[in-house]
Amino acid sequence: MGGDNQTTVTEFLLLGLSGQAEQEVILCRLFLGLYLVTLSGNLLIILAISCDPRLHTPMYFFLANLSTVDVCFSSVTVPKTLVNHLVGSKSISYGQCMTQLYFFLTLGNMDGFLLNVMAYDRYVAICQPLHYTMIMRPRLCVLLVAVSWITVNLHALLHTLLIIRLNFCSSNTVNHFFCDPYPILKLSCSDTFINQLVIFTEGGLIFLTPFTCIVVSYVCIFSRVVKLPSAQGIRKALSTCGSHLTVVSLFYGAILGVYMRPSSSYSVQDRVASVIFTLVTPLVNPFIYSLRNRDMKAALRRLILRSHS
Repeated sequence: MGGDNQTTVTEFLLLGLSGQAEQEVILCRLFLGLYLVTLSGNLLIILAISCDPRLHTPMYFFLANLSTVDVCFSSVTVPKTLVNHLVGSKSISYGQCMTQLYFFLTLGNMDGFLLNVMAYDRYVAICQPLHYTMIMRPRLCVLLVAVSWITVNLHALLHTLLIIRLNFCSSNTVNHFFCDPYPILKLSCSDTFINQLVIFTEGGLIFLTPFTCIVVSYVCIFSRVVKLPSAQGIRKALSTCGSHLTVVSLFYGAILGVYMRPSSSYSVQDRVASVIFTLVTPLVNPFIYSLRNRDMKAALRRLILRSHS
């Protein structure tokens, strides 16, 4: 690509997670196994919720959306890594890299927004149970998801366009297993001040808004729970939030450690943390929600029995 506003790099080289051939073989086999389990678990949850009328409620509507996003999120990065390993190549074209980056930002942030919506749903269910049906109407549920999709797509488009305007003059080796924004920025020979500024302003806002809403929701939930008259009521209220809190802690813990600091400090440890929210979190979500949820376990049991019969 030529011109002042275009890059001279036509492809990038993805070094992988370790950068060593022997370890990459083991890691790719591990990635394949985890990816297949991720697909199976999340698709099973989507199927169970779709087929069971008992689960046609706001909470499970949001859970089905979360499982859909998790399937797509893990599919953005893992298949390309596996294909490159099978064909003995490390390259990814400039266009594919920017596309991967766009969907990575979109789906990663969508996970956070859905966790926020699910926290709000739990807040209404516990703090305003008598008005739950009136507040969490189907139209509001669809609206919350639609607004989230529009917001994260605009966010991803902004950051992708800001990266596309940069020049990549010589180095094209990405010290990662996918086109992560920070390693890509480190390769640019252009001034990335605007990119860094937008990351810490607009990007920080997109990240912190749902995170703050989740925290506020659970502060309200716990302040309400401690006022319940019986220990059984407290346990029942907390059991509905335990799965969600586990996923939130895992997801936001990894992201806080990687992206809430300058791209110049990106290291090998951050690549490992990236695996947590790109592969591990989508993997454990179905197990956390199914093993800790009586209704989901019953729905999965009915689905399996129906398939056998």
